[in-house]
Amino acid sequence: MMREAGKVVKLIFEELNSLIKPGISTKDIDDLVEKICKEKNVIAAEKGYSGYPASICTSVNDEVVHGIPSPKRILREGDIVSCDVVVDYKGYMADACRTFAVGKISDEAKRLNETAEKAFFEGIKFAKPGYRLRDIQRAIQETVEAEGFSVIRDFTGHGIGSKMHEDPMIPNYVTKSENPRLKPGMTLAIEPMITAGDYEIDILLDDWTAVTVDGSLASHYENTIVITNDEPEIITL
Repeated sequence: MMREAGKVVKLIFEELNSLIKPGISTKDIDDLVEKICKEKNVIAAEKGYSGYPASICTSVNDEVVHGIPSPKRILREGDIVSCDVVVDYKGYMADACRTFAVGKISDEAKRLNETAEKAFFEGIKFAKPGYRLRDIQRAIQETVEAEGFSVIRDFTGHGIGSKMHEDPMIPNYVTKSENPRLKPGMTLAIEPMITAGDYEIDILLDDWTAVTVDGSLASHYENTIVITNDEPEIITL
C-alpha cells in the first residue's frame, strides 16, 4: 500500500516538472495535486493535518518548509520552490519533496539543489541492515557542510507508515538522539533540508511557513525508503 502511494507521488512530481514555470501561482500547484489525488482515489494527507489548509507545501526561495499555496504567490524567473507532498493510500503513506527551478536560476541555487539531492543519496548508502540512523545523519551533514552550506536543525526526517510522522525522528546532522540499528522492513522518510546561509529559522505569522532568518535560499529533497536485506528501496523515485 505504501508502494501504491509512492506511485502517485512520482506521478505528481512528473506533472509538476511540466507545470512549474514563471507566471504560475503556488495555488496552481496545489490545484494539480488535488486533481491527481482525486483521479487516483487517494488522499492528500497534508490537507487538514494539524489544521494545514492545502494539499501540498510550497516553499519559495528563503522558505524552508510548510509554505502555504496561494493564488497571490506568483513564481518568477530565478525562484526555487520546494514541493512537499504526502499521499495516503488505504491508510498508508508515502512522503517526498523536490525543489524545482523556476526558469533559469543562479549558480548558487543550482548548487544548493544539487547538494540537497546528493546528501540524500550519500545518506542512504548507509540505509542497510547493520548500520544505525546516525550513520545516515553523519553522511548527510558531512556532504552538506563540505559544500559550505548548512543543515536545518529545527526539522527532521522521520519514520512513516500508517501515520505521516512516526518514530524515529531522523535529524540531518549528528545528534545524541535515538540511534536504532536498521532492520529490513523499516520505512523511513529521509529528507535533507539545507540552506545557503545560517541554519537559524523563524516561523511567519501564518504559524506554518518556516523561513531562514538571514534570508538565504533553502532547498529540500526527500524520499520514502524501505530498508531491505540489501540496497534500500526508494518508493517515491
